[in-house]
Amino acid sequence: MESFYFGRILTNTLSIGVYQIAAGFPVPILLALMVNEIGRKKFQKWIQTILYAPHFLSTVIVVGLMMIFLSQENGLVNHVLVWMGFKPIAFLTNPGWFKSMYVTSGVWQQMGWNSIIYLAALAGIDPHLHESAQMDGASRLRRIWHINLPGLRPTIIILLILNMGTVLGVGFEKIYLLQNSLNMQASDVISTHVYRSGILGAEYGFSAAVGLFNSLINFVMLVVVNAIVFCADCLLQQPTAGTERRRLALAEGPILEGL
Repeated sequence: MESFYFGRILTNTLSIGVYQIAAGFPVPILLALMVNEIGRKKFQKWIQTILYAPHFLSTVIVVGLMMIFLSQENGLVNHVLVWMGFKPIAFLTNPGWFKSMYVTSGVWQQMGWNSIIYLAALAGIDPHLHESAQMDGASRLRRIWHINLPGLRPTIIILLILNMGTVLGVGFEKIYLLQNSLNMQASDVISTHVYRSGILGAEYGFSAAVGLFNSLINFVMLVVVNAIVFCADCLLQQPTAGTERRRLALAEGPILEGL
């Protein structure tokens, strides 16, 4: 904590971790809901195969593709921007673009693979619920909102808690490959600082202390988010006064009819 770079490193690590969860967590859920609505099973399998493919690319290949597409001189993205009348953007060296570039590439690479568990949860929903809703005239969006999303709720809660427990566990490899002296202000995180100071600088005690600090913060985040989700779940399950009155009225109806 006495390090000159402590504030910058902690801010970068925390902002990238929170940005990654905020941008990357909902995408697999939406993707699973859309894939689940594809009627033709053969076409659905082709779509799933295409979406799963980026997960099996190594980080080095992903970073190489980013450098090819985002290069300021020869990148395809900047060629399109120039053709549209805009100025080329230094994506790889501008600190303001680093976090968005890192998170977006991670979402693209992992969204298909992360949607598998949600597709498995959707497959476990009773199809009779959808049939009954269709008979009652419910639209597709209504069935997704009232059947599919409640069915995904336990899975979403568990994965959200687990993801929040790794908010400071920002990966080392891709950040290290994308890092340079020009974007160091936004790309320097705990893992890269530990590598420079602990491994290259042979300060093994410092690297162990930083690793312990990282694990402690992740554990506290896990406990706090778990408590918040538990309290919110209890409040949502608690019946309101109107709901309780309707339940009592329905329960007393048959008794009054019998009398």
